[in-house]
Amino acid sequence: MKIYDWHTGPYPARVRIALAEKNLQPLVTFISVNLWKGEHKTPEFLAKNYSGTLPVLELEDGSFIAECTAITEYLDALDGLPTLTGRTPREKGMIHMMSKRAELELLDAISVYFHHGTPGLGPDVEIYQNPDWGFRQRDKAIRGMHYFNDVLEKQPFVAGDVFSMADITTIGGLIFAELVDVPVPQECNALRAWYARMQERPSVRNRVTMSELTEEA
Repeated sequence: MKIYDWHTGPYPARVRIALAEKNLQPLVTFISVNLWKGEHKTPEFLAKNYSGTLPVLELEDGSFIAECTAITEYLDALDGLPTLTGRTPREKGMIHMMSKRAELELLDAISVYFHHGTPGLGPDVEIYQNPDWGFRQRDKAIRGMHYFNDVLEKQPFVAGDVFSMADITTIGGLIFAELVDVPVPQECNALRAWYARMQERPSVRNRVTMSELTEEA
């Protein structure tokens, strides 16, 4: 399998963490796609993923799977023992709900702020920007942090009692928030403590460097 991504990207981080949690790194070759040069918007890359986003998983048969949730679903099911996306109907429902909520209320909101409220990837990539919308989304993300703080005051992980894809998505949101200098509010003690715990997991701690031995230019 091949993973097209950018090593420090917050969305690619989600798939890298999932790969490590499932011990699948030896089966993957990483191919770097430089976001800052707009390589994800070239015709060659758009042929792999119409949406022009990272990451993308290429299978042995030449087919492509884009979108972090879809890729994580695929990776989690390979061994027949899903540990990230749920085993029972209730687990699956809760994990998917909370993962989507982490996207909408945190990760994607920070992404919009990055692309509209900051210089983003630069003028060659950011063809249109709406700063007001960007700052509104930044404020939405901060509200999302308060929401997840409330959730984590009541339970150890985002979707319940075990680490899951919902935690990975929330981690991605906080990675992105760090990159664009949107700190977790000081009063969000539960969220801050949870994130500190998550950063101790090898899958999170080593996500950037995991591609160094297998990367193709």
